[in-house]
Amino acid sequence: MNWQPSASTETLRARAHLLAQIRQFFHQRNAFEVDVPVLGVTGVTDLHIDSIAAQCNGGEFFLQSSPEYFMKRLLAAGSGDIYCLGKAFRDGEAGSRHNPEFTLLEWYRVGWDEHRLMEEVAELLRHLLPDSLPLHKFSYGELFLQHTGLNPHTVALQNLQTLAGEVTGNPAFNEPRSTCLDAIFSFAIEPKLPDGLVLVYDYPQCQAALARIQPDNNGQPVARRFEAFLNGMELANGYWELTCPKEQARRFEDDRQQRRTAGKAEIEADGKLLAAMQSGMPECAGVALGVDRLLMQLLGEQSIEAVMAFPLSQV
Repeated sequence: MNWQPSASTETLRARAHLLAQIRQFFHQRNAFEVDVPVLGVTGVTDLHIDSIAAQCNGGEFFLQSSPEYFMKRLLAAGSGDIYCLGKAFRDGEAGSRHNPEFTLLEWYRVGWDEHRLMEEVAELLRHLLPDSLPLHKFSYGELFLQHTGLNPHTVALQNLQTLAGEVTGNPAFNEPRSTCLDAIFSFAIEPKLPDGLVLVYDYPQCQAALARIQPDNNGQPVARRFEAFLNGMELANGYWELTCPKEQARRFEDDRQQRRTAGKAEIEADGKLLAAMQSGMPECAGVALGVDRLLMQLLGEQSIEAVMAFPLSQV
């Protein structure tokens, strides 16, 4: 029976050093660390995230896929700038870059938009990486048009389904618009991103998740969110946060309907988050960054198991 950890002692020391550097970065920039529960009464309604259920004190709870909802309740209570560095959980995560239990860094800046937060993501990575880091910024639309010849904001769903079928090798790709866009970006665009830090912003509005929707400079409604890729690996996902409780409730219900259509488990909307937003959540931007993936990049590792003491295969 193999009882030994997957990661070497040297790697685990590097991991500890990375966590200390992250905490130092935010201490110097006046954001304080918060400790929030990993158990909640609800999971997330997102179609593409499956929460892990847990039995506790005779009731059903869910291991949290991120600290987001609890952190937004703190923001609504007047916390100001905060960050959380801890465990998150998602069912069905497997592969060289995925594990059902992983370490997530999430932080929120009050009064910022997503472009100012993108700058801080770059500042953090320059603080952590020993060498100079090339920085590239693209709108989602310009990348999509460059690599596919299609405008992702206006192209017909049928055309997206055809292209998604071609790039995935599945000719019967009759999925919703957002799923088609995800597939095309993953297969046809992401592998062609340049090395260094790539920040992609202004996503199609069907992929808004918890970001606000506003017109871009051309008058096209876009989701005010961004993703960060480091040497071709997806690393972080950020939003100029939605603060309207009515719109958030509508999106939760849309998510729940998509889950019903897909035959997935019912997930209740988080009523306490909606109540916190109703009380008045401040204007803010937030981002979540995968710490295990960052450590993989720092150490040149190809598997997430190499940077974890005990991944799922070793517990």
